[in-house]
Amino acid sequence: MARKDQEQYFKEQEELKNQIEEKHGKTTEQLYEERDRRANDVIDLKVPDRIPLTINADFASYTDVPRSAAYYDPIAFKRATRYVNVTFEPDLVFPGLPTSGAAFEALGVTNRLWPGGPLPPDYEYQFEEMEFMKEDEYDIFLTDPTDFMIRRFLPRMYESLTPLMDLPPLGMIMQGFEGMTPIFATPEFKKVAEVLAKAGEETQKFRDLIGNSYDDLAYLGFPPFSQLGLGGIGGAPFDTVSSFLRGMKGSMLDMYRQPDKLIQLCDMILDRRIAQAIKPGPLPTGRPRRVGMPLWRGDKSFMSQQQFEKFYWPGLRRAMQAVIDLGGVPIPFFEAEFGERLERLYDLPKGKVIASIEYEDLPKAREILKGHHCILVRGPFSLEKASPREVIDCYKDIFNRFGAGGGLMMNVRLPDNIGVEEIVPMLNEIREYIRY
Repeated sequence: MARKDQEQYFKEQEELKNQIEEKHGKTTEQLYEERDRRANDVIDLKVPDRIPLTINADFASYTDVPRSAAYYDPIAFKRATRYVNVTFEPDLVFPGLPTSGAAFEALGVTNRLWPGGPLPPDYEYQFEEMEFMKEDEYDIFLTDPTDFMIRRFLPRMYESLTPLMDLPPLGMIMQGFEGMTPIFATPEFKKVAEVLAKAGEETQKFRDLIGNSYDDLAYLGFPPFSQLGLGGIGGAPFDTVSSFLRGMKGSMLDMYRQPDKLIQLCDMILDRRIAQAIKPGPLPTGRPRRVGMPLWRGDKSFMSQQQFEKFYWPGLRRAMQAVIDLGGVPIPFFEAEFGERLERLYDLPKGKVIASIEYEDLPKAREILKGHHCILVRGPFSLEKASPREVIDCYKDIFNRFGAGGGLMMNVRLPDNIGVEEIVPMLNEIREYIRY
């Protein structure tokens, strides 16, 4: 059934391609080029024909497909995200982060809750931060990170992998490996093998069905906004430590109690990522790919300016520079208020970064970064309960006050209380107004 559904999906692709080309009087290849050029002009600090738009649109709000499809029904998920993007026509698209819920279940994931699994089908994905590395385990990690990940981290994060804690130290197995093999014949480790095989099969099945959502949308004329994790560099290593190893409380205490080890760990993580990084190939237009970097612990509500300069910015700067060196365009997503901290982006080459900021940061960001880096402004959260006219007026105001000279993108935050029939004309009016 799934395969037939997949075949039907690709038949629909051809029908949609024809409809889009008839509507616009252009090929989807021409539309892709036009949209990507518009975005690239902004990155290069040129004045485009109009400001490029991205959208915040939850597919479940505009279709009858539940959020659980992102974990259990990949074809339905792709149809829903395709519908939203083809209907609303943003310049750049992000198809989401679908993954196999069945694989999550098999492994016994402890730090994530997802719709259709632990949560009802229409709930939003949630992350539960846990302390997977204890305060006295820095030296263990720094001495042998591979051993730590296998015998401590994985058993703590995945309930089904708890038996891995019983393995002997792995760092010095240079001879006599056969001596430890009896442990793999125990019922506990046989179960681990079954779980890993099950998770692998489910993940592969999911990937075969989901295919490449970026390519599917590109075929219809929509270039990608960002591709998270592309190249393997990641974002700020402090965020990795604070969310996946020490937890927020642990990492905040470590800034005072063992700052040198915290910095050493951040450096090790980034060193390894850079050493293993893969150069992302260019887009079909030949232009650089845009690489998303979610950030969540470097703003004023989490740390002082002094702490930002010591623990956060050095790793983030190196990560962004590494993406630039690989030929990509980093998109750091600055959550909450960063204000004058955005001045640190002057440490990076001009016209090589898209600074994604919250609405409240726009006046300061435009003052600081205009003429040096492109800015993507995300609309205020209040728009989620606004009327179409209020949304239109908000983005017109942004254009009037900050649009001059180019170098600006807009992310339209869509109201969650209106339907498609009101959103389409709303977006059309915004698009027409923000032309240069």
